[in-house]
Amino acid sequence: MASRRALKAVLIDLSGTLHIEDAAVPGAQEALARLRQAPVAVKFVTNTTKECKRTLFERLRRLNFDLQEQEIFTSLTAARNLLEQRAVRPLLLVEDSALEDFTGLETSDPNAVVIGLAPDHFNYQTLNKAFRLILDGAPLIAIHKARYYKRKDGLALGPGPFVTGLEYATDTQATVVGKPEKAFFLEALRDLNYEDGGAHNAGMLGIFVKTGKYRPGDEGKINPSPHLTCDSFPEAVNHILEHLLGSK
Repeated sequence: MASRRALKAVLIDLSGTLHIEDAAVPGAQEALARLRQAPVAVKFVTNTTKECKRTLFERLRRLNFDLQEQEIFTSLTAARNLLEQRAVRPLLLVEDSALEDFTGLETSDPNAVVIGLAPDHFNYQTLNKAFRLILDGAPLIAIHKARYYKRKDGLALGPGPFVTGLEYATDTQATVVGKPEKAFFLEALRDLNYEDGGAHNAGMLGIFVKTGKYRPGDEGKINPSPHLTCDSFPEAVNHILEHLLGSK
């Protein structure tokens, strides 16, 4: 276990951990406020791809969460960073509400395929266009590969099954940029001015919460196993403050 002095930052998931769509997880706002009082940096990380970061931030502020837009690091940001590094023109399979985070990128005559959560665009014509581009050599970039996610009306298919279908049809492997990829977390830490080497050498402790899309037994499917499993974010904050920081 990391010593109390070693804990410098807490990376907090959003959807399913702090909120589910327009409803906050009970007690999450107060728990975040308590964590804010501790001597530790906070960064919010999310795989949410159905809306841009600005819209997500406004949603969280309406729910009375104490955070700033620049404190949020999304898989959409990670995808954009990769596209800029590779200097490619993407076919963007994301919801229209997420396109703002790709403003300024050249998308005409695409030579790459980017796929996130895009229920309004997961149709045969669009997927077949992506299929043909990949067959012609376009890289397949998955914003993440979640199998499903939680909505107010229940569980819903995530982008993972559609990414896997394209991988199977084209006999290729997608580059995944979002959680749980190590590169995603290291990029979030760089936003906090932590060096890659330090983060890698120190390691990260994962706390799993039983909210959002949780189903009984999910905690046993995680590899490596989480440091701790908690019923909710407030319980996780209690553990951090009492056992990892000693400041409850």
